[in-house]
Amino acid sequence: MPTAERVSATPLPLTALSEEEKLFQSTVRRFAREQIRPYVREMDEAGVFRKDLISQFFEMGLMGIEIPEEYGGQGGTFFQAVLAVEELSAVDPSAGVIVDVQNTLCINALMRWGAPEQKSRYFPALASKMVGAYALSEAGSGSDAFAMSSRAQDRGDHFLLNGRKLWITNAAEAGLYLLFANARPEAGYKGVTAFLIERDFAGFQVGKKEDKLGIRASSTCELILDNCRVPRENVLGEVGMGYKIAIETLNEGRIAIGAQMIGLARGALEHATSYAKERKQFGKAIGEFQGVQFELARMATELEAARLLVYNAARLRDAGLPFQTEAAMAKYFSSEMAEKAASKAIEVHGGVGITKDYPVEKLYRDVKIGRIYEGTSNIQLLTIAKKLLGK
Repeated sequence: MPTAERVSATPLPLTALSEEEKLFQSTVRRFAREQIRPYVREMDEAGVFRKDLISQFFEMGLMGIEIPEEYGGQGGTFFQAVLAVEELSAVDPSAGVIVDVQNTLCINALMRWGAPEQKSRYFPALASKMVGAYALSEAGSGSDAFAMSSRAQDRGDHFLLNGRKLWITNAAEAGLYLLFANARPEAGYKGVTAFLIERDFAGFQVGKKEDKLGIRASSTCELILDNCRVPRENVLGEVGMGYKIAIETLNEGRIAIGAQMIGLARGALEHATSYAKERKQFGKAIGEFQGVQFELARMATELEAARLLVYNAARLRDAGLPFQTEAAMAKYFSSEMAEKAASKAIEVHGGVGITKDYPVEKLYRDVKIGRIYEGTSNIQLLTIAKKLLGK
């Protein structure tokens, strides 16, 4: 018989949640189903996320999960941010990515590299009303992110930034942009520097909003820098630290994209399972046919495997342990899994699955970006392979 001491010391399963985490999860799940679901189709067709829902995100504390309480945040964990993204994405992946970018990219970077004065200035706003955006990509620098052409000219007490950023999530709503430009082009990637840019800075402009296949309610815009004047105190970290900040922040963000994908896949599975119970052919529900049962079983199994990868990476991050490889595995597998799940969910629905009257059509469009943003599937495989080969 195991002793009481041994039982209490037994590690919990990865999917076992604390009472606080259970309450948080159920609260976000209920909010997503009751407050977001009625507007999902409307927002998708309009290509705009409702401002009142974003305001509710702030009211619930979902836009400042890890911000310390002293700044008006929730003082929560990275794992709670992952839970939030998962639950929102099960209803609308656009909602999930808005909260994802705010917490796992913008706020996490500021928490880790921000000066005390920067935290005091921006955290209260980010926790209460200000949306954040993360601006790295350009037309000529996607996977090769540090081939960027945006430049930052040092003018002593300020920098002048010039260039364009593309595919910037949250750009239409944001008030603060974590933006990367090269301040020392002769140094290559070692000149890349991170800047905190406010929307009303002179020379800064939000440009064209993209008309996308999926996650249409989530804004994706270009940013235009035309002699944008950025005070020196708005450099995040130090000049030349942008490469490190960008890479290490994206490692965290990839876990949350994994959460978005498992949320989306769970939504697809729930819709497919429900439809399989209701739809009748040959005198019985299609869920009684082994062919359909096997597809649902495979979807559920792969979803659970992806959830374990995502939760493990998130727990490692909260524990202060290395998680780069696990984050890449979680993002790679969950995005591949979710694409298959969304496709199979449409097949279970049959012809009606490709109509906008059924939510699986939207999920199928939404899922494609998972294998592309915050590092393509091939980039994740490269990260994993380098670890295996000791490079």
